[in-house]
Amino acid sequence: AIYGLEEGGGVRALVMELVEGLTLAEKIKLGALPVDESLQIARQMADALEAAHERGVVHRDLKPANVKITPSGKVKVLDFGLAKALAPDSGVQDISHSPTLSAAGATREGLIMGTVAYMSPEQARGKPLDKRTDIWAFGCVLYECLTGRQAFGGDTISDAVAAILTRTPDLDTLPAETPLRIRELLRRCLQKDAKQRLHDIADARIEIEELLSGSSSAVTSVSGKPERSQMAPWVVVAIVAGLAVLGTAVMGWKLLHAPTARGLVHFVDALPPNESLARGAGPALAFSPDGRRLVYVVRHGGSTQLYLRAIDDFQAKLIPGTESATNPFFSPDGQWIGFFTDRQLKKVPVGGGSAVAVCDAASPWGASWGEDDTIYYAERWQGESILRVSARGGTPQVVSRPDAKKGESSHRWPHVLPGGEAVLFTIGIGTSFDDAHIAILNVKTGQWRTLVEGGTYPRYESSGHLVFVRAGTLLAVPFDLKSGEVRGTPVSVLEGVTTSTANGEAQFSLAEDGSLAYIPGDTTESERKLTWVDRKGAARAVSEGRRPYEDLSLSRDGRRLAMTIEGPTWNVWVYDMERGTLTRLTHQYTNTDPLWTPDGKRIVFTSYRGGQYGLFWTPADGSGPEERLVASPNFLHPYSFSSDGKLLAYSEQNPQTSDDIWILPMDGERKPQLFLRTPSQERFPALSPDGQWIAYQSDESGRPEIYVQPFSRGGGRAQISINGGMNPRWAPTARELFYLQAENFMAVPVETKPTLRAGMPRALFEIAFTDSGHFYDPSADAQKFVFIVPNEQQAAAKQINVVLNWFEELNRRLPAGKK
Repeated sequence: AIYGLEEGGGVRALVMELVEGLTLAEKIKLGALPVDESLQIARQMADALEAAHERGVVHRDLKPANVKITPSGKVKVLDFGLAKALAPDSGVQDISHSPTLSAAGATREGLIMGTVAYMSPEQARGKPLDKRTDIWAFGCVLYECLTGRQAFGGDTISDAVAAILTRTPDLDTLPAETPLRIRELLRRCLQKDAKQRLHDIADARIEIEELLSGSSSAVTSVSGKPERSQMAPWVVVAIVAGLAVLGTAVMGWKLLHAPTARGLVHFVDALPPNESLARGAGPALAFSPDGRRLVYVVRHGGSTQLYLRAIDDFQAKLIPGTESATNPFFSPDGQWIGFFTDRQLKKVPVGGGSAVAVCDAASPWGASWGEDDTIYYAERWQGESILRVSARGGTPQVVSRPDAKKGESSHRWPHVLPGGEAVLFTIGIGTSFDDAHIAILNVKTGQWRTLVEGGTYPRYESSGHLVFVRAGTLLAVPFDLKSGEVRGTPVSVLEGVTTSTANGEAQFSLAEDGSLAYIPGDTTESERKLTWVDRKGAARAVSEGRRPYEDLSLSRDGRRLAMTIEGPTWNVWVYDMERGTLTRLTHQYTNTDPLWTPDGKRIVFTSYRGGQYGLFWTPADGSGPEERLVASPNFLHPYSFSSDGKLLAYSEQNPQTSDDIWILPMDGERKPQLFLRTPSQERFPALSPDGQWIAYQSDESGRPEIYVQPFSRGGGRAQISINGGMNPRWAPTARELFYLQAENFMAVPVETKPTLRAGMPRALFEIAFTDSGHFYDPSADAQKFVFIVPNEQQAAAKQINVVLNWFEELNRRLPAGKK
């Protein structure tokens, strides 16, 4: 849009609309766009060209660099009739940015006009032009969106012109999922004879709209109403949709419109049906500081991975090398994403590249990256403490530990304040994080003090507020950054934010530009169910109670379950299914991963004490003391016993060799014996009932698969799973192996004598599950299985709500503190 004409000092200037966002050329530079996103962009381009053609305007220089996608997702076609002149002797050979337009000769036959790579054949020959030249360029741009490369390229301008005049673009390079109707549309747009070319861009628009109207794969929708009735009434859509107003070089236009003030913009980022947001192990989303990007954790079956979504983009892109990721966060400059995976803290560049390990970190509770390139993170297995480490790597240092004398059970969810001299964090108090305290830590003195009682997951925002969560409600209070003091009483500003009362995580993120992203929900997200499922998939609740169960082991008599229950500290509990009683077995430290002995008299579990991990066991009825079986600097996971109880198979996470499998003899000296160590991950060792075989999960092929090999004698191994598998269990008869593949629960018939023979895997039923740990066990007759499953709302975590310009409303409702 042209708003006016100004003149001063002998210079005439046009007052023009500022269009923010990325150009299509910048987006394509990162690679081909998904088909759905390409069509959404092409539809809006066709809409704009149609409006121009109806007014007798031919663009003549349509190219990706002249198309912008605004932060709200609108496509703007720019530079109508404003291409620059290219002098004949300039020597310019960049065919992507080589306009050869002469305004003086705009109507003269014989003068080449436009950008070479997107010229129609009649343009290249200097012939008169009409709207069909824009249709050719439209086809070139759509082809480039889908393939990531130009339809008519070349090393020089001459090469490109030759390609335009003599060659046909290879439509076989289009993605396999490109609809046939789009292939045909491209063929018609790119006919070299203008008479045979598509005559009207409106026909292209109609074709694309009809195709999109039958598609539900778009990841972004704009809604004019709040998602929940309890959502604050000010969360409304303020997007004004419409075609880009076409500019013209006609002088003397007066100011028609004034730019409107920024308003609240709300939209939903919805995931595809086969994906869900991974929560329960920390925040599943994070905004970049400038609010232009959103990273979140997506679950595919039993695995997780990070996706990056530019706010002005239609679709999120998977970040390679982030398998099993949790707790994502950005660097202050927005160029790196930190995350945790495989018991390590890692970082990956936003612009693409390999993930880099920063340090070991077994079980994180959030992280924050300071301006001085220091990362603060909380660690369950380091005494529920907060540590810091250089983002360039090094040895982490503890900066705060919970003070048991004051009733503190954990320090977690750190957030570095501007300047890097103080950190906000949550102090676990009592049994629920609704009762937790918000505190501030002086990183130089190591001293901390409470700011707010009753809340979790604090964040300071550039609006001058301290924001946190209590009972699924977002609250804010003015905060004086200089003194580190809150000013006034917290005020509720948004209800329905997913929060865990068991671990204190809150699923929201705020950017410095005033943007808010959150996962809608309530405070029950970490509550899970114990469920029996038979071989046909029929489910029956073990009990009516729901708790934050994390690990599970079924006693051999089928009467009792041992489980980890989350909280400010994690402990092992025993549930008697006949009597309906739940009894706490451990009381100090952090204790997880319980496993029954075959005789049902003891329970083995993992614990972190005195700076070391260990396997302990204790009488199941609590009648005796705990005893350490194994000590290690690395995390240990007990998984199975031999039928006679004389051997325990467990895994150890070694920083140099990843997960290794060990065997612990339970008689004599109890000296651990290494069974399997490779550069790959070998996890979940399951000893067969007859003691002759061991099944385990390995990712040596590039994805988790299930393997079986002899346990006590030589011989090769066999791959049991097909197309992926995890978490194997033997049937008590040893005639079947069970494992998980995505959300399918699989069974494989197995013969172990005289040699191993495995049949074809088959899916028994589909099941939602919490993680890839110890979350199911078969009954003694293998006719039913007990699972820890997420509640219905947790399983249906499919969307992120985004509110742009949120701070404007926050400042209106609540005075800010001093910055």
